[in-house]
Amino acid sequence: MQSGFLGNDSSFMLDFVVCALVLIVPILLYSLWLVKFKQNYALHRILQLSLGVVLLVAVGLFEIDMRLHGGWQNIINKNPEAPRLNLEQLAFVKQVLYVHLVFAVSTPFLWGTTIYLALKKFPSPIQPGEHSKRHKLLGWLSTIDLTLTSVTGLIFYYVAFMS
Repeated sequence: MQSGFLGNDSSFMLDFVVCALVLIVPILLYSLWLVKFKQNYALHRILQLSLGVVLLVAVGLFEIDMRLHGGWQNIINKNPEAPRLNLEQLAFVKQVLYVHLVFAVSTPFLWGTTIYLALKKFPSPIQPGEHSKRHKLLGWLSTIDLTLTSVTGLIFYYVAFMS
């Protein structure tokens, strides 16, 4: 079974997603700063679309990786004869994972809706308009959801591989 690169005996794709989770929030905040304080709508759009594509590809590859390894439990306990976590610890990790999945599952739908409506409703070249108020609300909800996805994903990684 292929190992990751962060030194915690996870899978390569799990380590890749963890790195993406660490990087995504600062880039997202920079994108919001661009639109709020610099009125740079074009760069905001490019960053948001780029983040969306990168995360879509990363999560897609991650899901394939999960299937190839037989699920997250097999990545955590690679050696059944010498498991890293006992049943009690594994149950706690599962609870942390379920909290993470609440945000991880809702994020693509919320963020996807935000992006879809922005592409459909904003004119070209991009400028504020009738959709701005709704877009701002959806954008902040997406940002909060994505941030919680990142934080809970990092907590999952910590309890599964580092603690």
